[in-house]
Amino acid sequence: MGFRCGIVGLPNVGKSTLFNALTQTAAAQAANYPFCTIEPNVGNVGVPDNRLDQLAKIAGSQKIIETQLGFVDIAGLVRGASKGEGLGNQFLGNIREVDAIVHVLRCFENDDIQHVDNKVDPIADAETVETELMLSDLESLEKRVPNLAKKGMQGDKEAKIGAAVLGQALELLRDGKPARLTVPKDEDEARVFAQAQLITAKPVLYVCNVNEEDAANGNALSAKVFEKAKAEGAEAVVVSAAIEAEIATMAADERGEFLGELGLSETGLTRVITAGYSLLHLLTFFTVGPKEARAWTVHKGATAPNAAGEIHTDFEKGFIRAETIAFDDYVTLRGESKAREAGKLRAEGKTYVVQDGDVMHFLHS
Repeated sequence: MGFRCGIVGLPNVGKSTLFNALTQTAAAQAANYPFCTIEPNVGNVGVPDNRLDQLAKIAGSQKIIETQLGFVDIAGLVRGASKGEGLGNQFLGNIREVDAIVHVLRCFENDDIQHVDNKVDPIADAETVETELMLSDLESLEKRVPNLAKKGMQGDKEAKIGAAVLGQALELLRDGKPARLTVPKDEDEARVFAQAQLITAKPVLYVCNVNEEDAANGNALSAKVFEKAKAEGAEAVVVSAAIEAEIATMAADERGEFLGELGLSETGLTRVITAGYSLLHLLTFFTVGPKEARAWTVHKGATAPNAAGEIHTDFEKGFIRAETIAFDDYVTLRGESKAREAGKLRAEGKTYVVQDGDVMHFLHS
């Protein structure tokens, strides 16, 4: 299962620098002029999880494989994008394909880096992008909802469901509010709403890009962004893209000391990845053996057969049962054999809901 977060924002806010550091590559060219990023760059990054190291050590695993989260560096958006200004149509098409939005906001002053509006105001920047996204969704629904309503009156059940839930989203957008505030009344409405792929229905993580000296505690500008995120039920993190770019070039054993000198306990990118994982309502289960210890991703609420399907579709189709050990039990009892002896290895069937940290082995036909 691939999960992708689209990195968006106005030109010159640090999107490509952040993307480069995330993927530890130079795949995205970072330069000080608008539309430097034209085609979306895609990179997968491992989700940090120290539980994986513990499991591998106990099992003597030869290889460790982290679960992955995809990041897409999308071209900078400008005012008028919903009408095709700049690279608007391309931007909107790319962002519609991601699962969540990582919205990078400039929260630093630097006379050497041009701002498209010649002022640093992250709230205004966020509103510029949000307005264009809402206008795009609004235009789409103003065409779609009347057609659905007409078909619904003619007896089309699916169209009637769509007219109801998307009509609710349309009213929100007309009031200047994002579609994510829509509340489907049942599973059918939730399904139709998800299928509509509205841009403003996607969850949002605000990334406050600050100067090096503000990386530990943020600043007055980032504080305003955190207030905005709290009011919206979104998430926010503070990152210095410049620091992250420097860390990405360092050897792993040098990073801890460098972070300590800056008063940081973890990289900003770790916060971004972890927040993105949480934003998508994901959880991790593990498979462990002498060859490899591996982390896998499923949505919260996934069943044991769903989890088996992440490894191979045949495992889900032929699912018999899952032998499951809670992470804490696996670590405390030092492995599978002792957990089995202590009665902590459970045989779970098709209705079992996977818990974060489960160590699983699947039996299938």
